[in-house]
Amino acid sequence: MTSTGIRLHAPAPGWAISADVVVVGSGVAGLTAALRCQAAGLTTVVVTKARLDDGSTRWAQGGIAAALGEGDTPEQHLEDTLVAGAGLCDEEAVRILVTEGPDAVRRLISTGAHFDTDDAGDIQLGREGGHHRRRIVHAGGDATGAEVSRALVAAVRARGLHTIENALVLDLLTDADGRTAGVTLHVMGEGQHDGVGAVHAPAVVLATGGMGQVYAATTNPSVSTGDGVALALRAGAELSDLEFVQFHPTVLFLGADAEGQQPLVSEAVRGEGAHLVDGDGVRFMVGRHELAELAPRDIVAKGILRRMLELDAEHMYLDARHFGAEMWERRFPTILAACRANGIDPVTEPIPIAPAAHYASGGVRTDAHGRTTVPGLYACGEVACTGVHGANRLASNSLLEGLVYAERIAADIAAERADDGLRAHVPAPVPQPDRPAHPLLAAESRFAIQRIMSEGAGVLRSEESLARAADQLQRLHTEARQALEENGKTAEPGVDTWEATNLLYVARALVAAARLREETRGCHWREDHADRDDTHWRRHIVVRLDPDRSLAVRTTDTADFPPTRPTQRPQEQ
Repeated sequence: MTSTGIRLHAPAPGWAISADVVVVGSGVAGLTAALRCQAAGLTTVVVTKARLDDGSTRWAQGGIAAALGEGDTPEQHLEDTLVAGAGLCDEEAVRILVTEGPDAVRRLISTGAHFDTDDAGDIQLGREGGHHRRRIVHAGGDATGAEVSRALVAAVRARGLHTIENALVLDLLTDADGRTAGVTLHVMGEGQHDGVGAVHAPAVVLATGGMGQVYAATTNPSVSTGDGVALALRAGAELSDLEFVQFHPTVLFLGADAEGQQPLVSEAVRGEGAHLVDGDGVRFMVGRHELAELAPRDIVAKGILRRMLELDAEHMYLDARHFGAEMWERRFPTILAACRANGIDPVTEPIPIAPAAHYASGGVRTDAHGRTTVPGLYACGEVACTGVHGANRLASNSLLEGLVYAERIAADIAAERADDGLRAHVPAPVPQPDRPAHPLLAAESRFAIQRIMSEGAGVLRSEESLARAADQLQRLHTEARQALEENGKTAEPGVDTWEATNLLYVARALVAAARLREETRGCHWREDHADRDDTHWRRHIVVRLDPDRSLAVRTTDTADFPPTRPTQRPQEQ
């Protein structure tokens, strides 16, 4: 695998520091990887786009799924995960997740995380969609992510890890052999560093979170603009399963024109017995699936959307009035506050809900140790595609995946450093080309991309809608490229233009994959190919960027994940 040579238009780095490892992102995956790398004696730098605790992790409401309860086993957790993944999970990756998961949760507790317990002091376990047992560890009722983030940030600060906050990562640096040599980044505001700089390191861990901001309405925070996925594409890494974007079924409906981050109504509310109903109070999920409201998320989202189409309604309702005020205040205080802040009291009235973009099951393709197809580049958390989630993530497996695979990455980097003398020094990055290989989009292009994606590649897709989206995205790309080539003009470098450009990378790759997959599977729903087709499509779609800036899209031969290491892969022609 060779680098594409493509980078964002940005000033040359004005400062540089060196480390053994640079971790990009400060959610559960990034901070776990950083703490484990430091514990292994590796000089580690954490780069994060906002403040340490501003990532997606702190918004996680439901909890962490792990086989910790009496009578539960990793095998049962594995089976539920495989069912939710609709035939595309990598079984070995899932087995790693469910067998190493319980101890990873215990280590998180030893790091300082406090989870809800009963009167006897035992951890309380909740239940969510797709799980046949109570196995969801939670904190503060529905504030699990906030507690996990608090504990990990406190540990990072207590152990004196070098952190660079308010820093947008730009591009991967590579050495003359094509190995990872660090990253370039832009630091915003005050601090030890300012402006564009570089962290030179032989190992880079991408833990940049999701890309939900590619859609107009999402549960993701504003920083989730797919920066890690876009960086990996430009670096020549392969992506997989991007078409499988999970739309959370129950997001607080704030109006048909609502944009940006929307309040999430956790799956755990249904796990505790809330009912999905239409405007007449009919429980429309009963009879559609054996688990009714607790079916896997793709099935529930489709059930809600079908009922909306049948009734020509803008939203459905989640009815949990029978919980009573005490349960709402104790178990779901965050959701209760969010609803009331928007004029809805779930104690006395049903909650209006509709699906919105929530989680990317696909991402940068990795192996069981978090290694991508670029030597020295790792990925974990939502930015990665380990094969765990398949075509549809099982509820509350995401925080667990971040924990388990971050630990495996740290172990692999430490082993590489111990085994390979070349890893003991920081490689020299090859010089960046003077002329930018990719123009920047104007900041306002972000809203155009979101509109295109919501209309053409949302919950419901078809060849017609995806072709239209692909044409519109290509037009944005071509216009920016022509302006650069014909008169040397590109948008002014800055956070807004870099984010818009990253969103275009992500959007083009996602639409290309969704257009190729001519079936309905998991959270990929094609109106024109309504059935699941295991004969032709029980396989993965892999996307990479070629040096000429075109996307190369292919399918794997089987449902198995091909190896990522270049030495394990056949030579490309």
